[in-house]
Amino acid sequence: MTVLTFEDVHLSFAGVKAIDGVTFHVGQNELFAIIGPNGAGKTSIFNVLSGVYRPQAGRVTFNGADLKGKRPHEIAALGMARTFQNVELFANLTVLENLTLGRHHHLRYGTLAALLWLGKARRDEIAHRRKAEEIIDFLELEQWRRYPVGLLPYGVQKRVELGRALAMEPKLLLLDEPVAGMNQEETEDMARYILDIRDELQLPIILVEHDMGLVMDLADRVMVVDFGQTVATGLPSDIQHDPAVIKAYLGVTS
Repeated sequence: MTVLTFEDVHLSFAGVKAIDGVTFHVGQNELFAIIGPNGAGKTSIFNVLSGVYRPQAGRVTFNGADLKGKRPHEIAALGMARTFQNVELFANLTVLENLTLGRHHHLRYGTLAALLWLGKARRDEIAHRRKAEEIIDFLELEQWRRYPVGLLPYGVQKRVELGRALAMEPKLLLLDEPVAGMNQEETEDMARYILDIRDELQLPIILVEHDMGLVMDLADRVMVVDFGQTVATGLPSDIQHDPAVIKAYLGVTS
């Protein structure tokens, strides 16, 4: 079953082509990786998917819904969640509070009910708190749950950001360089959590990452982009030995 299709998408800025006819699809429970040199168009693809950029041509569908013209909050409401290369958390709030913020799309009560803390507001808040606690257990964040995230190690902050995306109960997860800046131990931990998300939560993932070892170990399929165009798409074992991919990364001509 196909969850997402990205079909012949074109995106330009002042005549500079950021995405030039890229096409791919993502299947149910698939971990699809997008790799390429700096400036290849990877982040632009993510920004089109999440509604930050609107392409000049092409079509993007998510679970049958056409994303053309939809704003970021509308796409998020459809079930697409994203993490960022740079940590985007509320530093003065605790881990638990940051995770609970990820439940905002699921709030179904008004301001008056919230102020009075009665009825539906109370029931919903208890349910949201329960979901946040489940994510804390899943990502092994128990010892930091009451700490302001600004005081936590960088690797733990990245894990909290992943947890906040999971709190949205997404149907597709976009991970933008989830191990950037991490040491070896933190990278191995994050790799384990990513696999658990795919295998235990059965959640499809699109991964953008520069760590080639991580990509080749985790991904079901890999797409390589360069100068906004697709260089190759296939299994990790095939991508590693593709002459066009080697040329894109190393500048090898023969």
